[in-house]
Amino acid sequence: MPDLQNDRLLRALQRQPVDRTPVWMMRQAGRYLPEYRATREKAGSFMDLCRSAELACEVTLQPLARFELDAAILFSDILTIPDAMGLGLYFAEGEGPKFERPLRDAAAIRALRKPDMQHDLGYVMSAVSTIRQALAGRVPLIGFAGSPWTLATYMIEGASSRDFARAKSLLYDKPETAHALLALLADTVADYLNAQIEAGAQAVQIFDTWGGALSTPAYREFSLAYMARVVEQLKSEHDGRRVPVILFTKGGGPWLELMTETGCDALGLDWTIEAGDARARVGDRVALQGNLDPAVLNASPEAIRAEVARILASYGPGAGHVFNLGHGITPGVPPEHAGAMINAVLELSPAYHNGN
Repeated sequence: MPDLQNDRLLRALQRQPVDRTPVWMMRQAGRYLPEYRATREKAGSFMDLCRSAELACEVTLQPLARFELDAAILFSDILTIPDAMGLGLYFAEGEGPKFERPLRDAAAIRALRKPDMQHDLGYVMSAVSTIRQALAGRVPLIGFAGSPWTLATYMIEGASSRDFARAKSLLYDKPETAHALLALLADTVADYLNAQIEAGAQAVQIFDTWGGALSTPAYREFSLAYMARVVEQLKSEHDGRRVPVILFTKGGGPWLELMTETGCDALGLDWTIEAGDARARVGDRVALQGNLDPAVLNASPEAIRAEVARILASYGPGAGHVFNLGHGITPGVPPEHAGAMINAVLELSPAYHNGN
């Protein structure tokens, strides 16, 4: 593999000095880009796009052709694991992901088996290696997976949910069954991320999209403990470099101190917590990633720049900050507004790193 020409992201995730704050966006390859929509149409379906290494590579690289980003992130979906476990993932138009065979009883959970990473999920590893080759060392490639709890919610509910009634009922009525499912998912996620690292991912992120729906005791027992189990099993180095791990719980502001105890290198912040407050709470234990409200990208470029300036000032001088959104970019955002955010980071952030 070629040497990495821009390792700003990897250094920031390890709280090492950088010349400016690195920037990337969750869902940076996505529907807000007309070129993505064209490739998606060519693919025929979302999962066909994910399963084609060449097309997944094409859409992964599209935002890098437009913007001066400091990372590429694998184009895939968090639900590839339950799909590989036989639950029958499909996407209903305008309704999001659904499963043909959701987990409706303990027997269905007991019947689950870990998928084979190369046989059942080899298309993901093929996409990772194809993207890594195409990047040719330009920027690092981020791999990712859903958290065990987040995967479990989709597998039990059969789709996205407002209240997670089935999933939460399992936690409280049959905690031993919930723990069995979450342990299996944690070990599968660890294998999945390790396979991505072997294929070429240089950092990994765990998306705990629905952790914030839990009470504090339930979060600790059923989400955080299993993310810690994942992190504990991950390869810490590959190709002579450390592979940083980012943990992102949407709505996780109350639990930042607990999250630092998992062994992760960085925490993703949603927009509900102030960057400076988060930094004061975690100190130098982890780096922080975030946390512009994605809705700000619908405002004027001047307003976007002002919010970028505010977040950079809130975090303050020094290393350990990766600029990102507080969640994924939304489909209706004009691409030039995403560009305004990125350009503001490029222009304003060097002043916070002069002393490094």
